Parts: sequence; structure tokens; C-alpha cells
Amino acid sequence: MLFGRVHGTAVCTMKIAGTEGLKLLVVQPLNRRLEPVGALQVAADVVQAGVGDLCVMVRSREAALAMPEIRFVPVDLALIGIVDELNVKADGTFDLVMKKGTNSYT
Repeated sequence: MLFGRVHGTAVCTMKIAGTEGLKLLVVQPLNRRLEPVGALQVAADVVQAGVGDLCVMVRSREAALAMPEIRFVPVDLALIGIVDELNVKADGTFDLVMKKGTNSYT
């Protein structure tokens, strides 16, 4: 499981078949302490996230499988959940809560 924070949107003038209408967001990957790791990346959004949202991401084949309608589209990073609550324990481990359904911003 990967964390990422949404920083903005990406706009494409041409998209490959199966990705039309798919929202692309610019995200900053985060480590388990929610500190930035690496460069900004573009992710396909299937959960209607917005700027500033803390999201759960998947890579590779799992990202392609996360697409709502068409399977095996050429997507390498996808946002699959918006974190509603994150509890960090004293030993550094954490529990996260993602509520079922849509969020109030969709």
C-alpha cells in the first residue's frame, strides 16, 4: 500500500483507447511517516479525489485492474482510496479508515 497526496490535475490532449474521460492527478508519493518521497507523479483517479487529499495508491498491474470499466489499460499508478482517518500508534504503526461509498466532495 502506498500513500500519496494530491497536488493538482494533469491535462492530456490525446489519450489511448480506454482512458477517455479518466481524470489524471498529480500526486506526491509519501512514506509511512507521510513525508514526501521522490518526484511528483501522475496517477489515474478512480475515487474522485481532490487537491490536498491523502490517498491510497497502487502501481503496476494492480493500477490497470483498478479501472472501473475497461481492464488492462496502460496505467501504472492509480488512486484507489481516500483516507478519511489515520491513527498512528506509539510504535510507529498505523491504522487507517476509509469509509465506504463516496465522499462529500464528489
